[in-house]
Amino acid sequence: MSETHKVIIIGTGPAGYTAALYTARANLKPLVFAGPEPGGQLTLTTLVENYPGFAEGIMGPELMDQMKRQCERFGAEIIHDAVTRVNFKTQPFEVFVGNQKYPSETVIISTGASAKWLGLESERQLRGHGVSSCATCDGAFFRNQELVVVGGGDVAMEDSTFLTKFASKVTLVHRRDTLRASKIMQERAFKNPKISFIWDSVVEEIHDVSKSTVTGVTLRNIKTNERAHLRSDGVFVAIGHQPNTEIFKGQIDLDEQGYVKTKHRTMTNIEGVFAAGDVVDHYYRQAVTAAGMGCMAAMDVEKYLEAKHG
Repeated sequence: MSETHKVIIIGTGPAGYTAALYTARANLKPLVFAGPEPGGQLTLTTLVENYPGFAEGIMGPELMDQMKRQCERFGAEIIHDAVTRVNFKTQPFEVFVGNQKYPSETVIISTGASAKWLGLESERQLRGHGVSSCATCDGAFFRNQELVVVGGGDVAMEDSTFLTKFASKVTLVHRRDTLRASKIMQERAFKNPKISFIWDSVVEEIHDVSKSTVTGVTLRNIKTNERAHLRSDGVFVAIGHQPNTEIFKGQIDLDEQGYVKTKHRTMTNIEGVFAAGDVVDHYYRQAVTAAGMGCMAAMDVEKYLEAKHG
């Protein structure tokens, strides 16, 4: 029988690592599962300039590596495996990697959310080199440049409007002839002189992988099948995010989009199970807010265990 842990943390973005740091310093000896994307979405970015404490900015993978080493220094144990299923219907809770069972008194879910991508090979290769899914993270790198935003919902409108603070021109490409965004967001975008629209079109290719930077896109009109080249210095994919909560379905309360619902602070509907970061928060989606929630979840766990054990 495996030993029963005080706390297991599932996921290792800023929320997971911060939760690990705080619980480790509280002598709770956290067991942390790195998951399929160790370090989370920040490992896919290049320069991070909006995380406090780094005046000159820091590379995303380096920031996550420093967080990892910091929580390990205080005794967090990190296992580079992905959790395959959980059982929150028993106490202690059961966390599984394949057939290996890890019992724990508490669990912090910090599995994050993954950006939805177009699925192009060129998009994958140019991620962090002109292709992004986070306007607030990367917009400032594109001062006085021409950008393409893909999408038709509120996020696409919000990103397009935000990017006009930096870009000389933003072209929004949408596969339909009407937007899905709320009326107020649409009006804001339509009124912005820097934003133009290309309807009924999809991005078929992003150029230029051979130059390791974005130089333009190939668009295909889905009604006429005609193709056109559009010059661009960057592509922002704004077609939404998918919370990484598949393994928690039927175990805890999720909202209609699949994000974890919290009832009180970071607590879920299951007493002893907590959640933090982008797996809960689909509004801010920033490293610093995720880290803050990771701290909150760790403190909630500590208080919960104190109350439980007296």
